[in-house]
Amino acid sequence: MVSIADPVAAPAPAEAGDAIAVRPAAAIVSKLAVSLPAKDRELRIDLFRGLALWLIFIDHMSPDVLTWFTIRNYGFSDATEIFIFISGYTAAFVYGRSMLESGFLIGTARILRRVWQIYMAHVFLFTVFLAEIGYFAASAGNPAYSDEMGVTDFLKEPDLAIVQALLLRFRPLNMDVLPLYIVLMFFLPYVLWLMKRRLDLTLALSAVLYVMRWKYDLYLTAYPGGFWSFNPFAWQLLFVFGAWCALGGARRLSGILASPITLWISVAYLLAAFGVTLTWSFPQLSHLMPARLEQWIYPIDKPDLDVLRFAHFLALATITMRFVPKDWPGLRSPWLRPMILCGQHSLVIFCLGVFLAFAGYFLLTEISAGIGLHFLVGILGILIASAVAWMATWYKQSDAKMAARTGGMLVNADFVGGG
Repeated sequence: MVSIADPVAAPAPAEAGDAIAVRPAAAIVSKLAVSLPAKDRELRIDLFRGLALWLIFIDHMSPDVLTWFTIRNYGFSDATEIFIFISGYTAAFVYGRSMLESGFLIGTARILRRVWQIYMAHVFLFTVFLAEIGYFAASAGNPAYSDEMGVTDFLKEPDLAIVQALLLRFRPLNMDVLPLYIVLMFFLPYVLWLMKRRLDLTLALSAVLYVMRWKYDLYLTAYPGGFWSFNPFAWQLLFVFGAWCALGGARRLSGILASPITLWISVAYLLAAFGVTLTWSFPQLSHLMPARLEQWIYPIDKPDLDVLRFAHFLALATITMRFVPKDWPGLRSPWLRPMILCGQHSLVIFCLGVFLAFAGYFLLTEISAGIGLHFLVGILGILIASAVAWMATWYKQSDAKMAARTGGMLVNADFVGGG
């Protein structure tokens, strides 16, 4: 089974008891380097986060068949870049306003509460996922599943492996995104604190750390060996860039993004990347790649977020922002509603997707399924995820109505992570 970690070669409502800002937010912002995010929920963000979750599920479930219907085989970047960028954007969207209006301490407390929620979700997913892998491997009488999913060391030394899992150093295949997300969110208070004073300087420092990772080979080790599949020293750049865009950077780039020159450069880069990726799937085309170009671009490293992957994401984002504006009518389409709901409950849907992806992969592998069954299982998994997202939305709306009737305040700590 192929992991997405494989290398290629409306703000949160105030809580009762929170401190009230002495000065209006607008007066505070006028003296700061950032622009407060708009209060309206950005449906485009929910849409593309939901799309990223669906693509991640498909890439995990059917790495050899349905990935031809995702962006993975048609360029340098994939759904992971979309997810991390949007995570940074939404984190700043919610907690940036909270920190500006309520202060650093309260804003930090809210962020750390969210970090704890993500961490507990990771621990719960780890436990359930291990049980799922063990059950399917035993039922099939095939220990190769345990080896493939990277849990053999857990079976050998479960006590040590559990401790390492709690330290985020050990996890099965396809569970690499949440540890990265936890680390990035943990340092978010300091990022926002600096951004509200020096927005561009914060992004520049993030870029410096990215370059230092290459120069000094910075990384985090994993258990029982190797390194993190997503190096936080590298991927923080995409997360911070998302936060920078949410706090005013995107508005300042609007002129560049609207330029026809930028559009055509982006299109040209995407076409060039597509041509390169074709040589990976069809080796008979590899002779078309100039040797000097191969020496220059390879390896296109995913764990360390190769600059070509980052540039590919930027090109995709440029074209997307141009043709899917904020007021795009399609955002109100009932056909896209399931994807938007999944994006609004990303933590739950990601964890569910990891569980469903292995179940689907096991089924398709055991019966040597054809492409038709791959599609059927993939659609079924997406329908289940959409149903769970709809139920989560219904529960939140019911809680909101109950709070309105009782005069209480609805606490919604899940806004940034989508539940």
